[in-house]
Amino acid sequence: MRELALGLRLLTGAGRGSRVRFLLMVVGSAVGVSCLAVVLTIPGILAAQDARKAARQPGCVTDPHRHACAASARDSYGVVRTDPYGSEPLTRVFLARGSKPLEPPPGLRDIPAPGELYVSPRLSEVLRRESRLKQLLPGAERGIISPRGLAHPDELYAYIGSRKDQLAVDSESVAFFGYEHADSPTVEPSTLDIVRFTLAGVVLLPLAVFLSVCARLSAAARTRRLAALRLLGLSIKGTQRVNAAETVAAAFLGSVLGLGIYGIANQLISRVGVPGFKWYPSDGALSLSTALVCLVGCPALAWFVGRASARKAAADPLAVRRGAVERAPGKWGLLPLVPGLGIVLGYCVAGATGHAPRDTGLSSILMPLAVLLVGAGLVMLLPVFSRSLARRAARSTHSISLGLAMRRNEVEPGGALRVATGLVVLVFAASLAQGVLIELDQVSKNTLPIQQYNVPLEGVTEEKQRALQDVKGVRAHALVLGSRTNTDVDHVVPSIYAVVATCDHLRGILPRIDRCVDDRPVRLWDPTQVYEEDSKPGASFLFDMRKGNDRRAVSVEVPRETVRFSGYSGWPIFSSGDVLLPPSALPEGFRPDRATLHLYSSSAPETVRAVLDGIGGVDPTTEVGTPGVVVTSLQQITVVKSLLGIGMVLGLIIGVAAYLVAATDRAVERKPQVTALSLLGARPRTLRAVQVAQVVVPLAVGLALAVVLGKLAESSYLVTGGGAVYWDGAGIPLLLACALGAVAVAALGALPLVGRRIDPELIRRD
Repeated sequence: MRELALGLRLLTGAGRGSRVRFLLMVVGSAVGVSCLAVVLTIPGILAAQDARKAARQPGCVTDPHRHACAASARDSYGVVRTDPYGSEPLTRVFLARGSKPLEPPPGLRDIPAPGELYVSPRLSEVLRRESRLKQLLPGAERGIISPRGLAHPDELYAYIGSRKDQLAVDSESVAFFGYEHADSPTVEPSTLDIVRFTLAGVVLLPLAVFLSVCARLSAAARTRRLAALRLLGLSIKGTQRVNAAETVAAAFLGSVLGLGIYGIANQLISRVGVPGFKWYPSDGALSLSTALVCLVGCPALAWFVGRASARKAAADPLAVRRGAVERAPGKWGLLPLVPGLGIVLGYCVAGATGHAPRDTGLSSILMPLAVLLVGAGLVMLLPVFSRSLARRAARSTHSISLGLAMRRNEVEPGGALRVATGLVVLVFAASLAQGVLIELDQVSKNTLPIQQYNVPLEGVTEEKQRALQDVKGVRAHALVLGSRTNTDVDHVVPSIYAVVATCDHLRGILPRIDRCVDDRPVRLWDPTQVYEEDSKPGASFLFDMRKGNDRRAVSVEVPRETVRFSGYSGWPIFSSGDVLLPPSALPEGFRPDRATLHLYSSSAPETVRAVLDGIGGVDPTTEVGTPGVVVTSLQQITVVKSLLGIGMVLGLIIGVAAYLVAATDRAVERKPQVTALSLLGARPRTLRAVQVAQVVVPLAVGLALAVVLGKLAESSYLVTGGGAVYWDGAGIPLLLACALGAVAVAALGALPLVGRRIDPELIRRD
């Protein structure tokens, strides 16, 4: 306790500079802890949303003999429908109340009676704007679902009271509400593991570097002060505890301040939300475990960093006081890089040779381990590589500025570690985040180059049909008509489908079509499909049309002329035997009774979302079928991308803050050397060039290594993900642009750090 009290006494009595440094350490720790709190509370927010989803799920008592719901006439019945509203899911729960008592679902006071409607606050606002949405939500609005019954504030959710005879045939009895797990979690467990792994790399790794940088502010001055205490008779462990007292006090105060900053930010941001992700403030409230990690973990990290930074002053105080040359950094720190890089290269070679691993259990352990080892090895490599490069550059250069800068980096390679590590780790983590986004796109999107949207034309006017065909992102469309069928007879009536489209539209839909003609009907034929038996050349089929009260039957004869086409693997699009009709074959002004409008676009996730939004803008009540895409999956990917976006923003803040703190602190420590060079006749231009070179060279080297190792780690991650893309070069220009931008900002930021006023006292001041 004596050493701890001495450390605090030195903190308060060491002058204004020491107090300013302590304040910077507190502020830096507060920024880091607030970012850490964000990362630690994200899983809790998702768990709270899933718990409310699970609590409202209708359930029934299962008959063990029939493995189905045991139902009686007194039971309540229900059915759940989830439809796309733009690119968001709209969930409707139809409930028919029975005579048997039933506890209402969370968020409601009672089961809605027939004709009653309870909606979420967001859906209530949408209903006021979109009156036609009432077609999907029959009944009079009687109330709002409370937050207990909603996953998040922006959810589109409704309870609709009905009679039993109004429910669909697939309705089931409802005996209770609530299950242990949600059927459709906000983020799937496997995807959540990926998000946690990515956030750990994007945020936690730079955060550890940032907190270490904050704990080592003014390291040179403090080391000399500790060496003086050691020469006065303080023990080695006592010297380390004196230094740790200051860092622990700063880290603890910063932790308290950081938790306060997070609490305020949670209240503000949760009410605004981030794109694609919103939560209730109570979901983001600090848990006891999160508070303990921040209040205990960060000071503990500061304690170990403080003891480690005082080891040199405690072991050899005379060398510190006399300004002896630092010992060259040991190469033992590179040991993590060897096994980590071995695992990464092994996966890359396996992917390149077509032997991608299938054992995901082993890969789920090896891949995170490899990333952590490569990241740690990259950090340890910086001072060694920087010193070696500085020595060679200093020997070969004829520039005074570059020579001075390289000699300084040679004798003080630890400065490169403190200044460059934050941004280097950020670029390394950004490459990993890009790999995660690539894998998520492969999992979520349609694997085919084209996406289909099926819109039934029942109730769709001709104006709306044209608007749907002109939605931004739609590159082709076709109208698929079904021939007349008679359901009153026992035998099956032959029927076919007719495709109304131009040849240009078919070329935008199909990968191959031969000798297409627009002026007459032809028969579509795909040799890889089983031909439709009813589609026989010469057979006639009737297609019912209507124009107001006027009805007409159009007869279509199956032509003998064929057009060969090819669909996509696993998805033929059209059937072999369908008849291709030119748009002029339909009577003007008449609408088919049985028809579906097929829209086609690129399968890129952003295009799919844009088209769904466009369809919702034309008519929100339109029923849209999206083969290969589930709207809940689109929302899940949006949430994941939002979380990764939050992580990247936090990582950027931490990386930039670490660089600014370390670069400024190093410039302040360099003032005595800068003053000495000024008194020896060095011009300000030369000193600025030296300062820029000292910062830019190790940073540029570190960023280059981060880009290379990051792309290798990204490729190995994609190999273990089981997707089709292993090598992705689309993100390399962006990473290089970010790296060059960081170097440019670092160069500009180093220019003002050489002051104009020369103070000779800096040479003698400890």
